[in-house]
Order: sequence, then C-alpha cells, then structure tokens
Amino acid sequence: MLELIKRIQSPSALFAFEAAARHLSFTRAAAELNVSQPAISLSVKKIETALGATLFERRHRAIRLTEIGERFYTDVSFGLMHILRSAEGIAFQLGGRHVTLSCSTGFAHYWMVPRLAGFKTQYPDIDIRLQTTDRDIDLAEESVSLAVRRGTGMWNGYNAYFLSEERIYPVCSPAFLEGIVPPRSPAELTSCKFIHLEEPFRLRPKWSDWFQAQGVDFHDDGGGLRLNDYALVIQAAIAGEGVAFGWHHLVSRLIDQGLLVKMMDGNYDRGMGFYVIWSKTRDLSPQASRLLDWLKKESA
Repeated sequence: MLELIKRIQSPSALFAFEAAARHLSFTRAAAELNVSQPAISLSVKKIETALGATLFERRHRAIRLTEIGERFYTDVSFGLMHILRSAEGIAFQLGGRHVTLSCSTGFAHYWMVPRLAGFKTQYPDIDIRLQTTDRDIDLAEESVSLAVRRGTGMWNGYNAYFLSEERIYPVCSPAFLEGIVPPRSPAELTSCKFIHLEEPFRLRPKWSDWFQAQGVDFHDDGGGLRLNDYALVIQAAIAGEGVAFGWHHLVSRLIDQGLLVKMMDGNYDRGMGFYVIWSKTRDLSPQASRLLDWLKKESA
C-alpha cells in the first residue's frame, strides 16, 4: 500500500482522474465532484508526474485519453466499481429490517397480499416492501433482495427456486357463466368473449397459444377487452367482462371464494414455471433469507 500511495499521491486525485476520463472533460468532472476545474487539472497532473506518463492529450477545449491513459482508466474504473459493490453489499446485508420483493402486480395482489397477515404473525420484525414492476429488473442495480419471475429456472447470475408450475385454464365470474350456454370443450369456448393480457415488456402466453395446446384452431380478430396488467385482467373477469386466463397459483383462492369459476381444464406445458430468484454475487440479509424460506414453505 505504501507503494500505491507513492504512485497515486492521494485517493482524491484518483477520483479526479476517473471522473475526467469518464466524462472526457475536466469541467464536467469538476461539476460532478463539486470542486473547481483547476483542482481537477492539478490532481490529474500530480498522478501523471507520479507515474511518469501522460494520461491525457490536451487539445483546444477538449481532452482525450492516451493509450496509457486508456489502460490506466480501465483498471481504475474496475477497481473503484469493485470497491463500490463491496461497500453496497455490506450496507445491503446490514441495512435494517425491511426486505424488498420485486414481482408482478398479479402476484402481489393475488398471492402475496392474502398471505401477508400470516407472514407478519410469524415474522413481526420484518417489513416486506413489494415492488411491482412491468418488466424484469436487475436486482443488484435496484438493491432488491428477491424477485418472482416466470421462466425456465435458468437466469444468468441468479439462483432460482421453483415456486409453481405454469398451469393455465379459463376462468370467468359466476354471473358471466350464467349468461351463456356453458361451453363443454375448448372448441365451444372459442365463441365466448375474451379478456386479453398484453404486457408490453414481458413475454406472456396468448389465447391463441392456449387453444393451440388444446388442438383447437383459434383466430384472434382483435376484439374483446385488452389489458396490459394481469391484476386488471382478473378484476375485469370478476366484474363479468369475459373469460380470462387463470394461472392456477394466482386464481385458486378466488375460485374457492366463489369470485371466479374454473370453466374447464386444459393442458398447457411450455416448460415454464414461476420462480423466486436472488443474486449469486450478493449474500442475502438474514431478513431476506427468512422471507425466502417462507416463500418456499408457502409454495409447498
């Protein structure tokens, strides 16, 4: 470390170089670090003197990295980012009693919320923060402990635990079913009014996919009610607006409560399921570990 101190002079000079190299501007680096532009220039000059190498080519109102500067910047930025991630990981692991779970609004409304009272009884010292999102986020960048995702169970950089198979069947409200001749087969179901899920950022099965799995030709004519959120789809089905996809792990309680009716079974296997995932590069906090254990028990 003494040799490093001799080479670099001071940590602030290293920060000044990294910011200047990233922005390719002493002025913007100064604004970011809340110092003067001459201070950035002086810090960079000190490092160049200590290293005995020119790191920047100074031009009229512009700078660019030399070949040596490029190499040095790559190592410096990697090292500082590694330190930042380590510091964030420590703060994350020791950072209080709350745990963030990222999931769809459908999972939040129809799987988590009905079970929250039981979780709070078992773990009164843990606060769950449900982060509902319409896309799959990077857990490390968002400082999120756990997430629920639909997929095959293989995500680069993540551990995954299987929560539920993807079991889909058509559902509707009891009132809607009373107003039609109950279909006895998937082929007869095609004449019903459908509620369509059209999520903008996640790949989700469509009615045509479900009917294809039943061996039935179905043409989507663009009609019916179309919504971009599954929680809204279920609310519309309960209100009697039509027939909706029923993911079993989300609608089974609503069927037991009499709010929805399962119209028929249907085989649908695309090798997908629902999983809880967490980063391989960041240890879970004790609170997050307990939430994960609880999710495993509830899914079983």
